[in-house]
Amino acid sequence: MRVSHVGEDAQARLNESHACIIGVGALGCVSADLLARAGVGTITIIDRDLVERSNLHRQPLVTETDADAKRPKALAARDRLLAANSESTIHARIADFGPGNAMDLINHTGSPPDVLIDGTDNFSTRYLINDCSVKLGIPYIYGGAIATSGAAAVFTPKTGPCLRCLHPDPPGPGTQPTCQTAGVLAPVSSIIASYQAAEAMKVLMGQHDRVMKSMLS
Repeated sequence: MRVSHVGEDAQARLNESHACIIGVGALGCVSADLLARAGVGTITIIDRDLVERSNLHRQPLVTETDADAKRPKALAARDRLLAANSESTIHARIADFGPGNAMDLINHTGSPPDVLIDGTDNFSTRYLINDCSVKLGIPYIYGGAIATSGAAAVFTPKTGPCLRCLHPDPPGPGTQPTCQTAGVLAPVSSIIASYQAAEAMKVLMGQHDRVMKSMLS
């Protein structure tokens, strides 16, 4: 609250806001952690995967114990977030986010969240998040990281372009490197996720004039 453009009013907006994070891997873990500690009142995390030891170098919300127990990432992340901020409401959804259930998962509380945050690792899901963003009129915080490169952007329906405006169709399956094939340097995903969290906070605080207007690469 001591930051000049935040103060009590913007902090109160964060406390009353709802962020939905699709994917709790390297990007989702870092952005969720930052938002929970910043006081975002409600966070929904959606992920289908179980924790593996290969996740540990870049996903700070999971531990060796989670990997050995093969816990769902969403549940392990929820527990760490609540340990950091017990006043937040954390909804963990263990589900494969796809065309048949995307809208239900996003709207599971009965009303849409205030922002959608990309924590995924594939383009088909990113385009699905984008389409939900456009349909619901919810800002979409895009992010991606691979090897030593990353990108982030904010797509705000009705006032700016969406992901399909820049790239109408996703790349074909198998045409792009993945974390499984190219790996990822943990600081890269942390940098991108930090940008995502910062931009999400601007949106949630109602400070749209501060939101970045270009794609960071």
